[in-house]
Amino acid sequence: MGVMRFLLHPPSFSQRLIHPEQAYLGGMDGRIFPTKVEVHDGELLVRRPTSESGKLSIAWPVANFGHPVLTTASLRERDQPYDLALELARGRLSEIRESMAIWEQAGMVIPDAFRQAQREAFSLFAQASTSHGTKEEIAELATRSIEKSLVASNLLMDSYAVQRLANIRRTHHQTPGLLGCRMDDHLLSEADFPHFQQAFNSVSIPVNWMDVEAEEGNYHWDQIDRQVNFALDRRIIVRGGPLIDLSPNGLPVWLAPWAKDFQNLPSFVCDYIETVIARYQGRIRIWEISAYGNTGGALGLGEDFCLALVARTLEAAHRTDSDSQLFVRLDCPWGEYQRRGEHRLSPFQFVDALVRSNLGLSGVTLDLNIGYGAEACSARDLLSISKLLDFWSLLQVQIHVNVACPSSAGPDPRSNPRYGVVDRVWNAPWSEETQAEWMEQVIPILLAKPCVTGVFLNNFHDAAAHRYPHAGLISSAGRPKQMLTSWRRLLQY
Repeated sequence: MGVMRFLLHPPSFSQRLIHPEQAYLGGMDGRIFPTKVEVHDGELLVRRPTSESGKLSIAWPVANFGHPVLTTASLRERDQPYDLALELARGRLSEIRESMAIWEQAGMVIPDAFRQAQREAFSLFAQASTSHGTKEEIAELATRSIEKSLVASNLLMDSYAVQRLANIRRTHHQTPGLLGCRMDDHLLSEADFPHFQQAFNSVSIPVNWMDVEAEEGNYHWDQIDRQVNFALDRRIIVRGGPLIDLSPNGLPVWLAPWAKDFQNLPSFVCDYIETVIARYQGRIRIWEISAYGNTGGALGLGEDFCLALVARTLEAAHRTDSDSQLFVRLDCPWGEYQRRGEHRLSPFQFVDALVRSNLGLSGVTLDLNIGYGAEACSARDLLSISKLLDFWSLLQVQIHVNVACPSSAGPDPRSNPRYGVVDRVWNAPWSEETQAEWMEQVIPILLAKPCVTGVFLNNFHDAAAHRYPHAGLISSAGRPKQMLTSWRRLLQY
């Protein structure tokens, strides 16, 4: 087993870290090693099964930026411990310089404000790496370098989004993306539908198997029919699904006796897929066939069987309606869950296997959310989100992104109990204002990417049952949140 050691200065700095045990080591190819992290007397001990070089990623406290995940440059294993703040500063500088060089070669105008901030960040890093001062003084210089680097990367990303979106409007080489949200019956009301019209041009209608067929062979279509008819009557673009949910408790209870029956279980699933798609053929042309197969958990199914099951469902859907666009939804697109050592495949490898199988997959939906703990995404800055999408674009399929962040840190009885709100991960405590600010910063980056053809809000109304706490456009009291103004502006891009 390989061990890498990192020093924290001062040692009490470890008390400022949020869940340091969730840090992980990744390889140069993007895979994440099973990682165990311990903190002792101001030292971070990181263990993994291999001794090859790797990059440490950890949520790091940065003034005015919360706790974004930062990544070191690739480091070899050695006896002498690394200074963690210094290595994070080095890694961040490397990332922004690489991105700047790529975009500059592509013809992007690099703003002077970015160049100035980047020079200041490099100067602080140079002082830290050559200083003969105390460890605390070196850590302070490195911390200031990280802060200035994050300022620089935000300036770069803002300029990137503005220039890309302006180019899209000028040339029309990219079809405007869908802006939508998850539908519930509140959207059908006269009080709430006008808010939807101001912010969205499409809708995602959930088709929950446990609601449609709670008892084997007994189907209930009334709610879905009502929602589909409502959307189509108003010429709203519809995305249906996900049809099967492979997360914990995502499949009907009556399937449990067949959980280990690798011949009959896929038959039940595919029969349901074919039934739904045939019912709405010609009316719904964009389908999310499955969700969360990469993380799994439903009925205790193993990773290989989840992959095989998703492949079978795609095949069944394509056979039923070859004209529809078929998507699969993924959890944790950075793959942080691999640190637990329970999954062999990264999210990218999971989808790559489906693309290579030529099963009719049109695209992938990435769940992008922050503020919801270890079961969701860790907080990332704008540059990290941009790099993630560039990486996924290598698959050359469409990308939809589902976005969510909370408007409050309080309890939410209508949300999935797996997800609790974690405060202090963004640049301010969670509030409606903070939620709206996150949307306004992140969504233009998503829309600027050629590979992204749709952005969907994970929830419309907080009074309806939903996955992520306080993520809706409308509060549980029926009042529009501040991010309605943000989505209105975004719809004009």
